[in-house]
Amino acid sequence: MHSSERGSESFGVLLRFHRERAGMTQEGLGGHVGYSKSQVAMVERGERPPKGKLVETADQVLGAQGALLVLAEKEFGGNGLRPWTEDYLAEERMASALHVYQNHLIPGSLQTEAYARAIYNCHCPALDDEEIDKRVAARLARQQLFERKPMPIISYVLEQSTLTRPLGGPPALKDQLHHILGVGRLRHVEIQVMPHDRQVHAGLNGPMILLETAERRQLAYVEGPSGGYFVSEQPDLGDLFARYGILRAQALNPDESAKLIAEVADTL
Repeated sequence: MHSSERGSESFGVLLRFHRERAGMTQEGLGGHVGYSKSQVAMVERGERPPKGKLVETADQVLGAQGALLVLAEKEFGGNGLRPWTEDYLAEERMASALHVYQNHLIPGSLQTEAYARAIYNCHCPALDDEEIDKRVAARLARQQLFERKPMPIISYVLEQSTLTRPLGGPPALKDQLHHILGVGRLRHVEIQVMPHDRQVHAGLNGPMILLETAERRQLAYVEGPSGGYFVSEQPDLGDLFARYGILRAQALNPDESAKLIAEVADTL
C-alpha cells in the first residue's frame, strides 16, 4: 500500500472509542460521512486514512470536541481533511473495474491537458494559475489507470453533446476526441456514445461512476456541485448498476461510437 494510503491505528482506536461512546454503529457513522460500513471499519483498524469529510464530520456528530481533528492533523499532516474527491480517487486507483456515465463533460480520466485546463479556467470562483497547474497535473495522473497491471475493466458512456462542446476551442476539442479514440483502442477499454436521437434514456438522473474494488466489492459514486458521496448499500447500489447496463444497451456500440467520434473530429 502506498504510504499516503496507510491509516493510523491510533486514530482508528480513538474514532472507535468516540463512536461507541456515542452509541453509534459503523453503518450509522458511515451514513453521516458518506462511507460504507466496511470503509469505516478499515479506518478503525488503521488500514486506511480518514479521507474526505470523515474527520470533520465524525468529530462533530460523535461529540469528540476536536480530539479527532487534532490527532488527524498529527498523524496525517492534514490529509485527513482533504476534499471529498480524494476519497473517490483512492478507490479509482485500486479499482478492478470502472464504469463511467457522463452527460456534460468528457470524464476526468479521459481528459487531455488542454481540455482539463480549459475546464479549470471555467471554475467559479476563479482559481489562480498555481492551483490550476496542480489540479491539471492530478487529473492527468489518473490516466495511469489505463497502464495498470493487472488491467482493470473500463467502460464509458458519453452523451453526444460532450463531443461537440468546444471547451478550450476547436483545436483542443479535436485533440481531445483523437485522444478518446486512442484510449478506446485499448483491449480493456470500451467507449460508447449515447446519440441525440434516442427516445428512451436510462441516465436522466445524471452522471454516475461505478467501481469494483480489488476484492470485487461493488461501489458507486455520485457527484454533485457541492460534494460527492458513495453508494454502497442495496437497493440503491443495484439500481445504479442496472441503470448503467440499460444505458450501455441504449447507446451506440463501441465501433459505431468510434465512427461518430471520428466524424465529429473531422469537422473541427
